[in-house]
Amino acid sequence: MNSVDDSPRAAVPADVAEPDRIAFGLTFRQLAIIGGPGLAALGCYRLFGPLLPPPVWAVAGLLLFAVAVTVALGRRDGLPLQVWLRHGVTFARSPRVFTPGAARPSPVVVVADAPRVPAPLRSPVTSISPAGVLTSEGSPKVLIACGTTNLHLRTGAEQEALLDGFGRFLNGLTGPVQLLVSAQRHDLTGYAQATADAAARLPHPALQTAAEDHAAFLADLDAERDPLRRHVLAVVTGEHTTENAVRALTSLGVAAAALDGAAVTAALTAAVDPYHPPAPGPRAVPGTPITVRSSR
Repeated sequence: MNSVDDSPRAAVPADVAEPDRIAFGLTFRQLAIIGGPGLAALGCYRLFGPLLPPPVWAVAGLLLFAVAVTVALGRRDGLPLQVWLRHGVTFARSPRVFTPGAARPSPVVVVADAPRVPAPLRSPVTSISPAGVLTSEGSPKVLIACGTTNLHLRTGAEQEALLDGFGRFLNGLTGPVQLLVSAQRHDLTGYAQATADAAARLPHPALQTAAEDHAAFLADLDAERDPLRRHVLAVVTGEHTTENAVRALTSLGVAAAALDGAAVTAALTAAVDPYHPPAPGPRAVPGTPITVRSSR
């Protein structure tokens, strides 16, 4: 029996999902961002060149080129800079609305043209059980924390199997489902401290030095950069569908687990205030008495 594997093999690059580089190591989008203002500046120079001295045109061209390169190559919060700027402009131009809720009656006389204050925000979640079942709009819902998988690096047969498994997950649902994908800041200080603490227990000085260098790298990365992590939650309707949903998601090769009451409360708190790190320690489920054990 021939044990030699004669099946064809091909090296798949890790950046298979990256856009194609057209020229000078730049994508078509980057070339358009840099070349568009350059052509516009050239047209302005040909039309209005005699009106200004050449040094002024040179300085203006350098500034325009620097801004175009920054927008084309820069990134912010994990997004290309032009996408980040477009979101900022859209947010600035969007109308400001008040938070939903009913205003409390006040005996104070309302003055004409007085500024309106926002009403209290009424959460659609009415209760959260210790098991993690939250009630919203009169129906029970369960939150499932999910991992991610890379579809681009899979073969055609593996991609079809994953899509078929995801289809079984959707067909097994008995009610609406919501998939929430968010990017949250990832704190690396804990990993850096754990690596530094473990460095002293390594058997060889070279390993200790490498561990200390890696801990310093993580600390610098957390201080100088803005590391992000992908957070995925699946909200399914009905308690009896939770086990089937977790089993179907696990078959896709991703980690999936239903959240308990404390984890659901922490997830809702992070959704309300995503710009601040969560408070350390477990969170009490709404309606559960909080007890404190004295150390004396």
